[in-house]
Amino acid sequence: MKGSYDVLVIGAGPAGSIAAKTAAEKGLDVLLIEKRQEIGDPVRCAEGTSKEYLKKHVEIDNRWICADVKGSRIYAPDGTKVEMSEEIAGAEVGYVIERKVFDRALAEQAAKAGAEVRVKTRATSLLIEDDFVKGARLMHLGKEYDVRAKIVIGADGVESKVGRWAGIDTSLKPIDIETCAQYLVAGVDVDQQYCEFYIGSEVAPGGYVWVFPKGEGKANVGIGILGNKTGKFKPRPVDYLNTFMEKRFPDAKIVEMVFGGVPVSGCIEKTSTNGLMLVGDAARQSDPVTGGGILNAMEAGKMAGEAAYTAISAGDVSLKKLDEVYEKRWRGTLGHEIDMSLIVKNCFINLTDENLNSLAHSLKDVKFERMNLIDLLQALFKANKKLLWDLRVLFKDVAKEVVKSKM
Repeated sequence: MKGSYDVLVIGAGPAGSIAAKTAAEKGLDVLLIEKRQEIGDPVRCAEGTSKEYLKKHVEIDNRWICADVKGSRIYAPDGTKVEMSEEIAGAEVGYVIERKVFDRALAEQAAKAGAEVRVKTRATSLLIEDDFVKGARLMHLGKEYDVRAKIVIGADGVESKVGRWAGIDTSLKPIDIETCAQYLVAGVDVDQQYCEFYIGSEVAPGGYVWVFPKGEGKANVGIGILGNKTGKFKPRPVDYLNTFMEKRFPDAKIVEMVFGGVPVSGCIEKTSTNGLMLVGDAARQSDPVTGGGILNAMEAGKMAGEAAYTAISAGDVSLKKLDEVYEKRWRGTLGHEIDMSLIVKNCFINLTDENLNSLAHSLKDVKFERMNLIDLLQALFKANKKLLWDLRVLFKDVAKEVVKSKM
């Protein structure tokens, strides 16, 4: 490694790789590091993503597509099924990808764009001078290196240390994190064209169980439960998952298992400081309702890479400049969507099984093929105003956006 770069990106997930690729394509000298020896492994993700939004960032490669799904099926506590097309099923439905292959492909694209990529390299601290982040101390194969950079981009995931080292409050309360467990199972009979979601207090209190097809009789079967719904004297997420497996897939063979946390906090107060930006899960940019974060991470990574170029070209990497070229930009787009999702999350987490059954029943005669996601929420709201009164603000914001678009 050299002693200095224009940009140092810490973490080679989708956010970090897209940030590195974008900055390198702009002609910046970029170092992308990953603490693990293999990019994309272990997988901590249900691996579902929207086709439309994914195509905005990458050319689709069949090598990392496991299933091409056409919709989702949501099962209420009483078994009532609500079937939706991929267009309104949310950003986690469309393609089910192989993250191990996908993440490596993104890192390869960053390398092809000119970024230097180093695995088995972790940051142990930041280099801070005169209240500016000037780089990081790195550990690579047992040796320490001080690497200076004009801008550091922290893309080190939900356990992010980079933000804390820079003085950014990224702390999460139990209600702000989904505790997750997932099995990759083989020998299961699932419809390869649909993702399945199961909700209810008996199945997954404060969360849901998912079944995402992965082709050839395989599927990701996982669960996410809010941190305040589990604890010392309560069943663990994996206990709920095992119970579900016994009922739904008693003969399935578990091939892999992963555990982890997903931030569902909504937007935190700030994601940048002098000489540094946070992206992806490190910036808490995942969806508060689903926990999905791939697309938000890629979008934020692109913005951060572009912001790094703009700031470095101007010779100004101060908080004020990064607030202008990164913070305000992502909050005006991704941030707005995350804020809306947080309203939905806070409305739904306190609903009883009886409430959830009522919502499912109210959708029995809805024509989904003519709807988008906000139309679906409006249909739910009209039929269940008392239950979903807190959602009314969503439709006021939508009305404002429609008026603006016509001006």
